[in-house]
Amino acid sequence: MKESLRHLDQRFEELRPLLKAKRPPRGWVRAIRDALGMTATQLAKRMGVAQPRITELEKAELSGRITFDSLERAAEALGCRVIYTLLPEEPLAKRVRARAEKCADKQLAEVGQTMGLENQSVSDKVAQTEMRQKLIEELMQKPARLWDEE
Repeated sequence: MKESLRHLDQRFEELRPLLKAKRPPRGWVRAIRDALGMTATQLAKRMGVAQPRITELEKAELSGRITFDSLERAAEALGCRVIYTLLPEEPLAKRVRARAEKCADKQLAEVGQTMGLENQSVSDKVAQTEMRQKLIEELMQKPARLWDEE
């Protein structure tokens, strides 16, 4: 599990600069079409559709209703490629660790409360820290358990 996280995080790190790239005000299709000096009619012909479909496609891109298929077809007609990815806002390994820490703290608080009621609480800070670390590592070995609760 840890290796797959590291591998994905490395790949995402290469893409992180793309987070700064904002969609042009009139959309990518329109921006690239205009930069190429291509009319909507010319793009329509290249895509094998009627010209009004290009206007619809460009509006759909701006509103977020464009289909992936339509975007790929437009990209191909423009000599481009669509690159699809979900880019995590923070490294996946960091997110899993933070979630494991949160779950461990919750579990330890519940156990501590029960033990306190039974006069069996662990007062040694070193032992508490070690117990917390061990629980975090166990949770990280089976990360599916981390997402059961909010």
